[in-house]
Amino acid sequence: MRILNSRSTRALTAALTVGLIATGCASDRDKDENKSKAKDTFVFGAPGDPASLDPALASDGETFRVTRQAFEALLEHESGGSELVGGLAEKWSSNPEGTVWTFNLRQGVKFHDGETLNAAAVCANYDYWFNWKGTYQSSAVSYYWQTIMGGFKANEDKEAPKPNYKSCTAKDENTAVIEVLEPSANLPGGFSLQALAIHSPKALQEYAKQEATAKGDAITYPKYSQEAGTVAGTGPYKITKWNKGNKEVTLERFDDYWGDKAKVKNLVFRTIDTESSRRQALQAGDIDGYDLVAPADIKTLESAGFNVPTRDVFNLLYLGMSQEANAALKKPAVRQAIAHAVDRENIVKTQLPEGGKVATQFMPDTVAGHSDKVKTYAFDTAKSKELLASAGESKLAVDFCYPTEVTRPYMPAPQDIFELIKADLEKAGIKVNPKPAKWNPDYLDAVEAGSCPLHLLGWTGDFNDGYNFIGTWFAGYDKQWGFKDEALFGKVKAGSLQGDPTKRTDLYKAANEAIMEYLPGLPLSSSPPAIAFGKNVVPPKVSPLTQENFAEVSFK
Repeated sequence: MRILNSRSTRALTAALTVGLIATGCASDRDKDENKSKAKDTFVFGAPGDPASLDPALASDGETFRVTRQAFEALLEHESGGSELVGGLAEKWSSNPEGTVWTFNLRQGVKFHDGETLNAAAVCANYDYWFNWKGTYQSSAVSYYWQTIMGGFKANEDKEAPKPNYKSCTAKDENTAVIEVLEPSANLPGGFSLQALAIHSPKALQEYAKQEATAKGDAITYPKYSQEAGTVAGTGPYKITKWNKGNKEVTLERFDDYWGDKAKVKNLVFRTIDTESSRRQALQAGDIDGYDLVAPADIKTLESAGFNVPTRDVFNLLYLGMSQEANAALKKPAVRQAIAHAVDRENIVKTQLPEGGKVATQFMPDTVAGHSDKVKTYAFDTAKSKELLASAGESKLAVDFCYPTEVTRPYMPAPQDIFELIKADLEKAGIKVNPKPAKWNPDYLDAVEAGSCPLHLLGWTGDFNDGYNFIGTWFAGYDKQWGFKDEALFGKVKAGSLQGDPTKRTDLYKAANEAIMEYLPGLPLSSSPPAIAFGKNVVPPKVSPLTQENFAEVSFK
């Protein structure tokens, strides 16, 4: 063995020290570089997959959470609030009747494909939707168009509503005028919807070359809406990739955006089905935020230094009943029996965050038109059994659909809520046949098609008007509910046609009272959903409408 003298030893020690320092610096530098790279990308854990990259073909919040970052409508809501503000239109106005709407557009706005926003582009969008044919006229595909604007230029489905859209005219380069046949409480709020966000005219030409198709309840969406590359909006981010295998949608900052540029370059929405998995991913640093925090996890995350803001209540969860899917549900006594069988207090107590409430009608008490005179249905198993017997349905059996691979602002744990209701119904003597289905597209399509006798679904308001709740379901025939009652539909529509706000609110109250007397389904609860962000994240303003703008996100 060779013996080193002291000089050699000192030299080797010095070399080793320098090497260690250099290695340490390199290691630290790599870490810093990795951290720097990480700060270029914000990863959000979404509760469910989007259905489409074209928001016009969707009606669900997970699609809109993604598309809202890339597409903008004529109007928007103030950041963190529910008041309407200018979107692509700087200013807007209407005639006294509310049938002619004029939009003064922002100038210098570019689409992601380089096209320029102008009044002709706006009209191209509205005329494109109005001229939809075939499967595009299915309420499962064009739900929001039909809700806001009615039917189409040539209705092919006898159940489609009559059209209310009349025309769109480019008065000049930057002034678009949209006319409707009758005034509606859905306007101007409807002009803020993602489903009516404005697309590049060049992209619309590509959309028109493809078709949506249907086979039974199953919808096949056009290819352009299922992969990145064609859709083009004006938002602060552009959609660059949809990796369905990894359940990820990737967006990149749009540097030609007309407004404040996004603070983080890349935005990734990663679907993580369960709340516990989303929480663990946040705690491990794999994601930077997630939605629909379980009530039991809020204090745990806050005490560990995570940001966990809670939104205001602006949603509703209900137990839907489709009368055409099960004839027994046509009997009022059976619907009343189901209502009395469900312990809604227990659902609120065990499944919802602090601030959750039992719902007495089909809108939360934060919306004008909520009535304190509606008929109520207290939890009473004995009463439920009596009603079933009186209807000759003591041995009632019913299919009960519930969604999987998702949580919603109004429904933090679908299977748990289903199990509680199932147990309640079975105590009343009702045999329940569970029918689980993946949220997108299977569950939503089946519910929209009226194939689910009992089902769990809900709503987060799009804008602050009572008609956005009750008008969504009960202004006319809807396969989800499968009943026709023109007197009830008339009461609901009356409020939408009333221009005086006080009178409109009174009409909404009367409609709520009529709905709960008829009892088409059972309102269950309203919930204040929480959203979580990493310790190093400066979060966006949270929205009661769940319309967070992730361009506001930055890292500390």
